[in-house]
Amino acid sequence: MIQRLYDWTLGLADHRHALWVLAFVAFIESSVFPIPPDIIMIPMIIARPSRAFLIAGVALVASVLGGMLGYAIGALAFEALGEPILNSLGKADSMAEFATRFNDLGFWAVLAAGITPFPYKVITIMSGWTAMPLGTFIATSILARGLRFFIVALLLWKFGAPIRDFIEKRLPLMFTLALALLIGGFFVVKFL
Repeated sequence: MIQRLYDWTLGLADHRHALWVLAFVAFIESSVFPIPPDIIMIPMIIARPSRAFLIAGVALVASVLGGMLGYAIGALAFEALGEPILNSLGKADSMAEFATRFNDLGFWAVLAAGITPFPYKVITIMSGWTAMPLGTFIATSILARGLRFFIVALLLWKFGAPIRDFIEKRLPLMFTLALALLIGGFFVVKFL
C-alpha cells in the first residue's frame, strides 16, 4: 500500500496539474489542513529535479498566502467570538497578557514553526489572534517557508538520485518516520 501511494505521488509530478495540487495543499495547510505540503513536494522534486526550485517557489507562495488566510481567521474569529466570551468570563486581561508575550517572541515563533515540522497553521492563527503586526508576520513567513522549501529543493536537486534510491529502499521506514514527525507535531501542539 505504501509503495502504491509513493508511486502515485511520483506519477503526480508528471501530471499537468501537479503544481496546482501542490499549491492547493500548501495553501490550505497553512490555515486548516493537517498534512504538510512536503508530502507532495518531495516526491515531485525527486521525480523531476530540474523543476526543484519552481516547485519550492510554488509551495512558498501558496504557503504564505495560506498563512495570511490563517492570520485572518485568527484575527476575525477572535474579534467576533473569542473576545466577547472572554469578557463575559472575566478572562480578557489574562488573554491580553498572553498576546503580549506571544508578540514579544512572535518573529521567533513564526520562524520556528515555518521551518520545523511544528504545525504552521497554529502560528498563523495565533499571529492574527494576538494582532502581531502583519508586515512582521508576512516577512517572517516568507523567510521561514522559503528556507524550509528551498533547502529541501536544493538538497534534492543536488543529491536527488542517491536520496531517491535511499527512500525507495527504505520506504516503510521513511513513511514511519514521517508519520512519527506528524504525530509528534500534534503532540507538541496539544501539550504546550
